[in-house]
Amino acid sequence: MRVFVTGATGYIGSVLVRELLDAGHQVVGLSRSDTGAAALKAAGAEVQHGTLDDLKSLRSGAAAADGVIHLAYVHDFSDMAAAAAIDRRAIETIGAVLEGSGKPFVGTSGTLMLTPGRVGTEEEEGAAGLPRAVAENTVIAMAGRDVRSAVVRLAPTVHGEGDIHGFIPSLIGLARAKGVSAYIADGANRWPAVHRLDAAQLFRLALEDAPAGTRLHGAAEEGVPFRAIAEAIGRQLKLPVVSIDPKDAADHFGWLSMMVPIDNPISNALTRERMGWQPTRPALIEDIEHGHYFNLKK
Repeated sequence: MRVFVTGATGYIGSVLVRELLDAGHQVVGLSRSDTGAAALKAAGAEVQHGTLDDLKSLRSGAAAADGVIHLAYVHDFSDMAAAAAIDRRAIETIGAVLEGSGKPFVGTSGTLMLTPGRVGTEEEEGAAGLPRAVAENTVIAMAGRDVRSAVVRLAPTVHGEGDIHGFIPSLIGLARAKGVSAYIADGANRWPAVHRLDAAQLFRLALEDAPAGTRLHGAAEEGVPFRAIAEAIGRQLKLPVVSIDPKDAADHFGWLSMMVPIDNPISNALTRERMGWQPTRPALIEDIEHGHYFNLKK
């Protein structure tokens, strides 16, 4: 299959390209830079030059493909509305090209849109009005336009070597700066997690076999207690592990205070059943204890 991949040069996209090539697919990756294009060529992929808001390039890439995986997103926290609008236009543009073809279109979403404090399932829709939920529903609705559409909801912690901008590196940097590794209250809230190589495999399986209108959960671990994450970081840095009172969370964690207390347990039972997905890579705590996160150069 000739597969057009947006976000092909990113943290997950770069290993997805290898996953697809190793499975015998041809890959055309969207790249906005010469550096990214060179990396794609070195991996054995073709290059589609352009950006996520270059709709002409998206149309061209999708039209020449047998299937599309849309991973790219503009992570601009200073203007989240604009980022969401760019994503929505990209999805609509690709969907319009694929309409009536029966070809696969795999979009990307996240588990954080689901109701906190209870185990989220693949059958649960995201909270109404959230930008990623709107984008997800746009992809799913394409099933009614003869597009074999599916969405992979990723855990907020997609971990593994090469993770330099994710939540784990941010927590490690904060622990170093504060001199303690911290959690809020009793730290019993849960973060789902997935290794990036397992996530890449799930995207491939979705491309190849997901029925139209399928939501899948890229969460290998249902939920890792946040206290266990803080303790693993503390062990590696040889720092005290402490509880932070909720009223002091913003002062200690800064912008991360919005994320740290979230309780987001996620089931992957239907994903495993539907796709035969069997995550095999290291779990989050094991990955932290491997040590590679503590030798990062940003």
